[in-house]
Amino acid sequence: MKLYINGQRRIGTRDRMIYGHFIEHFHRQIYGGVYDPGNPLSDTDGFRKDVLEAMRKIRVPILRWPGGCFVSSYHWKDAVGENRTPFFDKAWRVEDPNSFGTDEYIKLCRKIGCEPYICTNAGTGTAEEMSDWVEYCNLECEGQYAKWRIANGSPKPYKVKYWSVGNENYGFWEIGAKSAKEWGRLAAESSKMIKHVDPETELSAAALTDLNWNINLLSESAQFLDWISIHEYWDGIHQTNDYADYEAVMAYTNQTERSIAEVRGLLTAMRLEKRIKIAFDEWNLRGWYHPNVHTIKQGRTKEDYLYPRDKNDDNSKYTMADAVFTACFLNALNRNCDIVGMANFAPIVNTRGCIFTHRDGIVLRSTYHVFDLYVNYLGDVVLDSWCGDMERMQVQNKAGDMEETDSLDIVATSFGRRDGYAVAVVNKSAEKSRKLELSFETEVSGAVRMYYISGDSTESYNDIGREDIAVKCEELGEYIPGMEITLRPHMVGVIQVG
Repeated sequence: MKLYINGQRRIGTRDRMIYGHFIEHFHRQIYGGVYDPGNPLSDTDGFRKDVLEAMRKIRVPILRWPGGCFVSSYHWKDAVGENRTPFFDKAWRVEDPNSFGTDEYIKLCRKIGCEPYICTNAGTGTAEEMSDWVEYCNLECEGQYAKWRIANGSPKPYKVKYWSVGNENYGFWEIGAKSAKEWGRLAAESSKMIKHVDPETELSAAALTDLNWNINLLSESAQFLDWISIHEYWDGIHQTNDYADYEAVMAYTNQTERSIAEVRGLLTAMRLEKRIKIAFDEWNLRGWYHPNVHTIKQGRTKEDYLYPRDKNDDNSKYTMADAVFTACFLNALNRNCDIVGMANFAPIVNTRGCIFTHRDGIVLRSTYHVFDLYVNYLGDVVLDSWCGDMERMQVQNKAGDMEETDSLDIVATSFGRRDGYAVAVVNKSAEKSRKLELSFETEVSGAVRMYYISGDSTESYNDIGREDIAVKCEELGEYIPGMEITLRPHMVGVIQVG
C-alpha cells in the first residue's frame, strides 16, 4: 500500500487537550488509586508518587473531575475545609469520606502540570451552587467563598478555566436527569451565573448525538458555551462485563468518527461550528463494569452490585485490542482537529484506566503506551494524506455479522516547531504484516525510525510482574523515495522521518 503525504496541505493543528484524561470517585480511581495517604509510595500530601510520575510522562494536559455520575449528587462545599463529613454517594451506592475535594484536586493538577476541568452538579445541584464553586476557585477575595478558600490555605485563586455544566443529565441513570427543555433552561441559567462570576471561563454542557436534546441545549445556551460535551463507550458492557473479542473490536473502529460527524453537522447547521468545539470529555472502548446500579431494579446485596466492580481490575483483559482501538480513536480526533479540541480518556487510573495501582506499585496497561506514542512522538500539525490502494479486511462484529474495515488507520503529521514528519500507523490485522510505502509530495530527507507497540499476540497484556507490551524503537536508515516499511500485526506505531 502506498501512502501519499502532502506537507503543504494542512488539516489543522491539533490541540494537546485531545490527549486529556478523566478521574471519578468510583471504585479505586481516587481512594487507593491516585490518592492513598499512608502508603509508603505516597508523598506527604497522600498522592502516589509512581502514579504522578506516570501521568507526567504522558504529559496529561487536562484532567476532568469529579464525575461522571458521581457529580450529580455531589455538593462540593462538604469537601473543603477542616470539617469533612462522609456522605452516601447515591450514584454508586457507597460512602465517600469527602477527604479528597476541590483543594486536593487542584493540588493534584499542579503536581502533574495539567489544566483542571471541573464538572458541576446539575442533577441535585443548582445554578447558584455551580457559580459558588467558581467563586471559591477563581475570585481573588470577593465574597464568602473566595475568603473561605483563603482561610483554607490558598490565598491565590486557582483560576480554573474549564467547567462543565452537568454530566449525562439526558440519561435515566443519572441522578437528577432532565428533559430536553428542562436542560436547555438550566444550562443557560447556570452558564450565565458562572460567566457573571468569571467571564474568562470556558464552558461545556452535557450533550449527546440526539437532535432534540442538542437543539434545545444550543437554542437556549449557545451564547454562553465554548464546548459541547459528548461521551461514548463502544463496547457497552456496564451490566455484563462481556468483552468484545479482538475481531469485534476491529469492527468498532468503523464507528470512531460517527458521533463527531453528527455533532459537526448540527453545529454547522446552526452556524456554530466556528464558535463551539466538541469536547469528547468521557470516552473509552469499553464501558465500566458496575452491574445492578444503573438499572431500574437495584442490586440488593453488595455481592450483587459492589464487589463485582473488582473485575475491572483484571489486567489480562486490557490487551492489544484496547490499544489498537484507542489509537484508531486518537487518529479520528486528529483528523477532526478543526472541530474537536478536547477529549478525556475515562478514566486514567484503575477501572478501565491506562494505569493500574496495587499496594507495591503500578502496571502500565496497553492503552498507556498508546498515549506515550502519540503525546511524545507524533507531530502537532495534521496533514492531508491518502492511501489509494487501501486493503480491506473482513471482521465479525459483536452481533455476529460480517463487516469490512480498512486494514490500516493512518494519520500524517509534521511538527510546528521543527522540521520533520511523524506518521501514526495502526495495523488492525490480527496476524498479517503489511507493507507501507511512504510517498511525500515535497522533498524529504533524514533518518527514519519507528516507535511502536505490538506484543506477541492480540491477547498480550501487562500485569504485576509481567510486561508483554512496551514501546520499542526500530532504526530504519535514511529516507529514500518509495521506501517501504513493514508493519507488524496488531501494531500501533509512529514513524518519524527527519
